[in-house]
Amino acid sequence: MPLQRLAILIAALWWGGITALSFLAVPLLFASLGSPAVAGPVTARIFSLQCWASLLLGLALLMILRHRRGHGIAIAPEALTTMGIVLFGMLLALVQEFAVAQNIVTARANGGNLRLWHGVGTAMVLGQWLCAGAALWRLSGARPASG
Repeated sequence: MPLQRLAILIAALWWGGITALSFLAVPLLFASLGSPAVAGPVTARIFSLQCWASLLLGLALLMILRHRRGHGIAIAPEALTTMGIVLFGMLLALVQEFAVAQNIVTARANGGNLRLWHGVGTAMVLGQWLCAGAALWRLSGARPASG
């Protein structure tokens, strides 16, 4: 039961962090700072930190979900599905951090298709948000195993 509560807390932190940073802080930065040239680097750093947080929180969730109760008991199919959702969210964070973010920087410097890469980055963040939300939803609705 304590591990179930910890998993819910971690999933809530993951989903809430993406919600607060991506959908509140970043638009507020662009509105407040006025210039995309000033707000862009700050938001890039926020998204980078968010990606690393997604990876760490996802890893913590995977470790909890993998935990076995008793000896020789297989992981429940529901936990495997949740693990898949968490892994997909982590994959999106990795792709965003190491591919999309670099393409945004390159496009900005070389006059490339910045609009395309911003759209891809937005899709990656939305995907992470959906994965974190789905994990939270599944974990908060799960019934603890008896015994």
